[in-house]
Amino acid sequence: MRARRLRTGLKGWGGVGAMAVGCALAVLFALLLPLVRSHGESGGPEAGHGLAHGSATRAAEECADPEKQTLAPSGADGPTIDEIRGREGEKRKLIVGVDQNSYRWGYRDPNSGGDAELEGFDIDLAHRIAEDILGDADAVQFKAIPTNQREPAVQDGRVDMVVRTMTINCARLEKVAFSAPYFRTGQQLLAPKASPITGYDESLAGRSICTAAGSTALSTLEQDREDGRLAADADLGTTVPNQLDCLVRLQLGEVDAVVTDGALAASQAAQDPTVQLKGDPFTTEYYGVAMKKDADDLVRRVNRILEQWRADRTDGWQSSYDTWLSPTMGDDPARSEPPAPEYLRRS
Repeated sequence: MRARRLRTGLKGWGGVGAMAVGCALAVLFALLLPLVRSHGESGGPEAGHGLAHGSATRAAEECADPEKQTLAPSGADGPTIDEIRGREGEKRKLIVGVDQNSYRWGYRDPNSGGDAELEGFDIDLAHRIAEDILGDADAVQFKAIPTNQREPAVQDGRVDMVVRTMTINCARLEKVAFSAPYFRTGQQLLAPKASPITGYDESLAGRSICTAAGSTALSTLEQDREDGRLAADADLGTTVPNQLDCLVRLQLGEVDAVVTDGALAASQAAQDPTVQLKGDPFTTEYYGVAMKKDADDLVRRVNRILEQWRADRTDGWQSSYDTWLSPTMGDDPARSEPPAPEYLRRS
């Protein structure tokens, strides 16, 4: 497989009565204006924002088991796949949003020299999808996407999909469609070995914690602090575009700890022997491939590819795990394999 090589008028009313009515209308308008605006009817640049946000919030509150909100696998073609295949010449490629700074997930090996190609676990999966859809594992155009631009990149059509350690969650399901899970992880803490921080516990009181903007880590910590599961004086003010920037902030002493997916934290600890994982993961989450919400044919196809990838014991999920992740996560992949996928009953 490819892994083995380098890789968003009052007129007429008269007198005091008219004035009184006018004043009453003015007061009523002033009272109603914020409500009208909050429902997106002001016509300004923020039109629709209040309503959309409210709908998204309600939908997120009603959502359960986001990792199961995907379509059943299918090998049938459709409009999205046809569009990808219809690209001509050098543009006939699958356009995939990835990371290029996540060690062993999507990165360029600094020791390979020259123009090192992207490689890693996510990169293997992207090549596998391209091979199935276009018949060529190398027919991929990779686009480096910051953490906080993953959903907009899909929504705006800058990429066909994002394969970038992206957690499936309810809020994101309002913006993009996800495949079935292809990896299981959980939020975990990274701190200097010499730090008195012991894990996701009271030792974080008064500590500054770095997270990536738009990440599950940030939303989890904000909710936990509001609910009292995280110390009220924990400082969450440091956010960065890309997760690796948090490691740099930690190395510079600008923050006390980093919270990110345990899979990424393990890779960062492997890059810097002065830091380590502190405590156990405190959530359970799943990575999925993100696509446009109306790209049903592509979602189904990717789900079929994932089933085949996991079943392939020669050059599939297990092989990619052994190549890229076992050095940082251990030889037993059982805790990282997602459960058997469950799909929506929608036809």
